[in-house]
Amino acid sequence: MGAIEDLCDFVRSQFERRNRISAEYIPAHCEALAEACREMAERFRRGGRLLAAGVGACATDAQHVSVEFVHPVIVGKRALPALDLSLAPRAMLDALVRPDDIVMGFAPPAGDAELTAALDRIRDRGALVCSWPGRLGDHPLPAACDDPFIHQELTELMYHTLWETVHVFFEQQSRGDDVGEAGFLYPFLGGQTAADASDALADVAASIRQKAADDERLRTQFAAEQAPALADAALAVRERIDAGGAILAMGNGGSATDANDLMLDCVAPPNGMRPIAAISLSLEPAILSAISNDVGVERVFLRQLIANGRPQDVVVGISTSGKSKNIAAALREARKRGMLVLGLAGYDGGDLVREKLADYAFVVRSDYIPRIQEVQASIYHVLRLALER
Repeated sequence: MGAIEDLCDFVRSQFERRNRISAEYIPAHCEALAEACREMAERFRRGGRLLAAGVGACATDAQHVSVEFVHPVIVGKRALPALDLSLAPRAMLDALVRPDDIVMGFAPPAGDAELTAALDRIRDRGALVCSWPGRLGDHPLPAACDDPFIHQELTELMYHTLWETVHVFFEQQSRGDDVGEAGFLYPFLGGQTAADASDALADVAASIRQKAADDERLRTQFAAEQAPALADAALAVRERIDAGGAILAMGNGGSATDANDLMLDCVAPPNGMRPIAAISLSLEPAILSAISNDVGVERVFLRQLIANGRPQDVVVGISTSGKSKNIAAALREARKRGMLVLGLAGYDGGDLVREKLADYAFVVRSDYIPRIQEVQASIYHVLRLALER
């Protein structure tokens, strides 16, 4: 068997492994997730905030969940207060947490003793604590497995479902029998009242199971259609890295946190993997805000790529829609400069595919942003693993 065939089989096996673990793990915890969602909605109504903190690469999950709550991807959903405290978790949690707050902690599968100790202190103040791994409120939540990448991917699925369902419960509690624009997320809640909200928990849990099944289907579809291209891309990236190139990743919003995660997975990889040179053009708020303010948001990545990019580098653009103008501008410049370009998109691939902005375009064929992002995380994690081979 040749190198490309062997790598292609490896890629497929990695997606299959994720699906097996997801199919066992998520159903075992969906009821606890549903209960946590309802409790979070009640706390938000009382003026509580979401305070998130993570360690290592899991700090990007705190970034991700914060942006989802403050700037929801569904048009018309209200902004809910959320902060990422990963810069100094212990000190910031001690200083900021109030009794009605919700605290989320993110760590690798083995946990983090310092973060766990900080969360235990906060629990004593009355805050609702959800930690991966650890607990969902009163319910134990062990790690899905000892693979840090799979653990992180399933964690992302779970906090996405928390975000989705909080909006449903929040509106249900506010409106009684009308769940408003969030009804399409959980249509069975239409007609429910606050008095029978507990009856909805089983339906919410079932919907969470379905969301995991949707991810599993999308991973299977991706592996069937695009595993050879991902294996080929891994070989092309490895060639650039071996020649002294680096990975430059970029994205907006939740995709910005994915770009940051990919960068950390390269420079500070888990499990004895070899470090790879990488930077994220989405990481530094001073640079992003300066360029946005002075020359426009469409040039935030283009300016940085011109400053930091070299012809031997690899550029990874992550966009759920495939239509992000600032991503497209940077990728066009990268192609002109001879860089190797990888693009991750959802829907039909958008401009990323139509304009052929990438040497390798990987498309998650879904029209729902949380599911796209969850499977995109699997894609770049499997790519990172493939680079080791």
